[in-house]
Amino acid sequence: MEPIVDFKILPERLRQAAQVVTVAVASPADSHTEEVIERSIAEQFARFILVANAAKADIARRLAADYPDKVTLIVAEDDDDAARHAVKEVREGRADVLMKGSLNTDNLLRAVLNKEEGILIKGSVLTHIAVADVPSLNHLLFFTDAAVIPYPTTEQFDALARYITATYRSITGGDRPRVALIHCTEKVSEKFPLTLSYEELKANAANGAYGEVEIGGPMDVKTACDAESGAIKGIASPVVGNANCLIFPDIEAGNTFYKTLTLFGGATVAGMLVGTSAPVVVTSRADTADSKFYSLATACLKAINK
Repeated sequence: MEPIVDFKILPERLRQAAQVVTVAVASPADSHTEEVIERSIAEQFARFILVANAAKADIARRLAADYPDKVTLIVAEDDDDAARHAVKEVREGRADVLMKGSLNTDNLLRAVLNKEEGILIKGSVLTHIAVADVPSLNHLLFFTDAAVIPYPTTEQFDALARYITATYRSITGGDRPRVALIHCTEKVSEKFPLTLSYEELKANAANGAYGEVEIGGPMDVKTACDAESGAIKGIASPVVGNANCLIFPDIEAGNTFYKTLTLFGGATVAGMLVGTSAPVVVTSRADTADSKFYSLATACLKAINK
């Protein structure tokens, strides 16, 4: 089967998997979430457990009435209660993916991270993986972390490398990710301690910690994604100009890249939280309906190919 190189292929690939994914949605009370649910049902790859806040349950009630064989409705007291119940559906195995509706992200994360009743895997690092469909590229571009970890430690960088390579494989079907370790300079220096962390990641990769992988850096984004830039600089690496996974030095760089890519690059970006027992779709309020739909589609594919 050919690797997935753009988002348009995702619904068909999900249908080919012949496995309908169950998604628990916390407080589905906004038009974008409503659109994503209906589109996913139409594309025949998901069914839903809608956990609605009783004070704003109209959309959820309408969806349950219109799609009785695809939608189960649970009415909760408020957004916090909706988050707890949605997380419980995942924790107890009735749902494969968790999705944020109209509630605040903090409400959902409190339930996700609850030590007794949450779904963060013990000893795991919670982080965010983004997947971009960029018009100028002939492949999907994965990057981390744009949303969760402010300044990763060496141990957290190791987790990011493990997560992004595994996510790349589960979503694209590709077997040898090319990972660029992003920084403003190509030099390893104690002045930039994170470049020392990058050296450890490269050593880990050489020892097989991330499976079959090409990993290089530090390097800037242009060098990672544009072969001509790498040739001009004389940097020899299989990753240069060919990167399909980017690990950013901190959340400031990752988040800025995320927003710039969508605003000026015309990219559609999907994203999910990983480190949990199931993928968690937590999109930005400013994300488009397409972005939210493909976030769910990528999370569903990851759930199938875990």
